[in-house]
Amino acid sequence: MSLPRVRFSAALLGALLASGGAAAAQDVERYNIPVAATDPQLGPSTALVTVVTFSEFQCPFCARVQETLRQLRERYGQELRIVFRNNPLPFHQNAMPAAELAMEAYAQQGSQGFWRAHDLLFANQRALERADLERYAAELRLDLGRVRTALEQHTHRPRIDADVALAQRIGARGTPAFFINGRQLMGAQPIDQFVTIIDEERLHAVTLLNRGVSRAELYARIVATGRSEAPAVPTAPQQPRRREDPDTVYRVPVTNLQPALGPRDAPVTLVVFSDFQCPFCARLLPTLRELRATYGNQLRIVWRDNPLPFHERAMPAAILAREAFARRGSDAFWRAHDLLFENQRDLSDATLDRIASEVRVDWRAAQQRGAHHAVIRADMELARQIGATGTPTSFVNGVKLRGAQPRQAFDALITAQLARAREAIQSGRATRSNVYDVLTRDGATAPVMMDADVAPSPTAPSPTVRGEGAIEPPSVYDIAVPTRAPSLGPARAPLVLQWFGDLQCPFTARVLATLTELRRQYPNDVRIVWRDYPLPFHQQAQPAAEAAREVLARHGNDTFWRVVTHLFENQQRFASDAEGLWAVLAEVRGIDIRRVRAAVESGRHRAAVRADMDAVTRAGASIGTPSFFLDGRLLQGAQPIDAFRQLVEDARARRHTRLLNATAVARVPASAARSRAGAPRSRVAAGR
Repeated sequence: MSLPRVRFSAALLGALLASGGAAAAQDVERYNIPVAATDPQLGPSTALVTVVTFSEFQCPFCARVQETLRQLRERYGQELRIVFRNNPLPFHQNAMPAAELAMEAYAQQGSQGFWRAHDLLFANQRALERADLERYAAELRLDLGRVRTALEQHTHRPRIDADVALAQRIGARGTPAFFINGRQLMGAQPIDQFVTIIDEERLHAVTLLNRGVSRAELYARIVATGRSEAPAVPTAPQQPRRREDPDTVYRVPVTNLQPALGPRDAPVTLVVFSDFQCPFCARLLPTLRELRATYGNQLRIVWRDNPLPFHERAMPAAILAREAFARRGSDAFWRAHDLLFENQRDLSDATLDRIASEVRVDWRAAQQRGAHHAVIRADMELARQIGATGTPTSFVNGVKLRGAQPRQAFDALITAQLARAREAIQSGRATRSNVYDVLTRDGATAPVMMDADVAPSPTAPSPTVRGEGAIEPPSVYDIAVPTRAPSLGPARAPLVLQWFGDLQCPFTARVLATLTELRRQYPNDVRIVWRDYPLPFHQQAQPAAEAAREVLARHGNDTFWRVVTHLFENQQRFASDAEGLWAVLAEVRGIDIRRVRAAVESGRHRAAVRADMDAVTRAGASIGTPSFFLDGRLLQGAQPIDAFRQLVEDARARRHTRLLNATAVARVPASAARSRAGAPRSRVAAGR
């Protein structure tokens, strides 16, 4: 197989080779997931990349990722194969019957019938009762007699159970879970997460083809040495693995040479290293616009160029924008900036000519005389020095945030940095006009690395960096657990995880499946307690929180969680419509919607919701949603299960140490105890 038959552009191939893509694909952990011709699949068995997805039809996150999978198939065509494996979760009561219908469609009509059923079930996810399934079977023109027999006798249950057992064995307990040529990717991740792995795997596959591996045996060869099951416990590496400390503050100077939006004395400065041809940079723009609208004069956004070498039109576009800035000022730059991103798919000379004419500059002349190359190259060199090698990379008061992150990630960081700036100004360390320089002047000038097994600030707010990167110890927050708060798990569990969430926040919703898995892994150790933290820019979050509290008061804990789950699964239906909220709530059986609505309109629970939010403020924490407190340690965001497991294990270790210390104190002889009477107790002896 020769290289030109694979759809790699020379620029992309060169970029992947330069970035070590082939090596990266060889050195990763893989799982050996068998794929048979009898498995439902889209795409040829000879595809360069095989994505095995463990999914279920009642899971909202599985539904959400379908558009991403469609875009991936459109993008990669015959180079991509998608294989479906069932993993109906036990708390979704209609997931198993829906899976049985899909497999019956496969039995009757083959792969085409399965995928038609697959799409129909996801399109009607909220209607998966038995009567609904029979209606869909008729729509799919299946033999209804055989369908009823399959559902009643559970004809396909053994095959589905085998998929579930495989998912359990390889650690894919939540849905959706993906194995891309055996490489695990959990959850409804953004498309760029898939693209990064798929592009590495394409290059790895091409390397194997050029070594004589046939396309027919390509997938089997790639996963042959992969794991057949997840490790029971994490194995310690022979050498300490290293990763970049996410809490490092970097020194990113801002001068008059950089275009900016927002006042110079804004307490928070967001510097973004970007590339006009990068699709992920374009994806970040709506988030940046929302941030400006939300934070106003509290936020300054600064542009720095980092045109990547494999984006051939990024440098000419950067020159055009810089010429607009030099000749016409900041407004002209941002107008050119918007036009370049709007025309990102066609940055030809003709398009640049049209944009240049609109902002009244001559970009061709600027390019010929080498104008702006020095400034752009200086930005690129700074990006290289501080580890902003990909685009977009943002620095919020010096703290790095990679990629087109969701709004939630920026909100959490900006909130923390506003508090940091406010403290610096109030203490006299800085003034409003120089607060950014003060907060970043001692920042790192190169990436600061740490052991990969050390959990930094999933358990702490952003600490500052001093000297050569010494990090302040993580903060411990004192937030009491309310006695009547809704909870999941045993009442006497030794550890209480307080979950501060917003019922309209998609990231709060996304973490529910992770917490379900956490409860499964620690059934007797962890109790999860819900705390309200409705964000001001989510219009229905406050009334939803008050409504859920009224449900708790009238109908109890179990009904509260049914309401919360239903709200999470239907967030888009009430995002901007108060009536939509009541319509969604009315669908939950057993609640008195009239009294719930009356309670919200009267403001009966408003103070209780406010009290949850005030508890965070009194403790001195700055959070977004979702955020979690366990044993006083803070974990922010919809983190993967490993982050929660680490949080729990750390808390268990601290608890064990305290018990040992208390036991040691109890065993001190009476005479020794008397001789110590009146002496101050040490922290260790006190078990603190």
